[in-house]
Amino acid sequence: MTSDIDALRVWFRLIRLNTRTRLAIANRLRAFDLSVPQCDVLTTLTEREGLSQQELAARLYVTKGNISGLIDRLVASGLVERRALAGDRRSHAIHLTPAGRELAQRGIEAQKAFVTQTFGRIAPERLALLDELLVEARELVREHDHLAVEGAEA
Repeated sequence: MTSDIDALRVWFRLIRLNTRTRLAIANRLRAFDLSVPQCDVLTTLTEREGLSQQELAARLYVTKGNISGLIDRLVASGLVERRALAGDRRSHAIHLTPAGRELAQRGIEAQKAFVTQTFGRIAPERLALLDELLVEARELVREHDHLAVEGAEA
């Protein structure tokens, strides 16, 4: 790599790539009358059903208010259901309905197709390097967040 690559330029490219990929996925999901956040909830539930709204909010990095609205819309659409948690009258476990499971699978397939058409065309060794760099960047951000929280508590 050349020495004229600066971190800020790479940062802006990463942000723009994220925006562009989210828009591409949003366009594909629109065919199913599904938003990216709704699909995120459904696909997360395919990995682990019975999460509480708070657990879903934490996994998806959204606020409790946002997740509540998302779940309300998904319940109204017949895609998920709330089930009472034993011993906790205020919390509910969120479960997919059969229609929600089917739509989640369609959303997953749409995303797989997009990945195949884009990232799937990157040579395997370069894709491995990208993965390694993204993990490194993620750890740096986590470390920064941890230090920022510690500093705020002091």
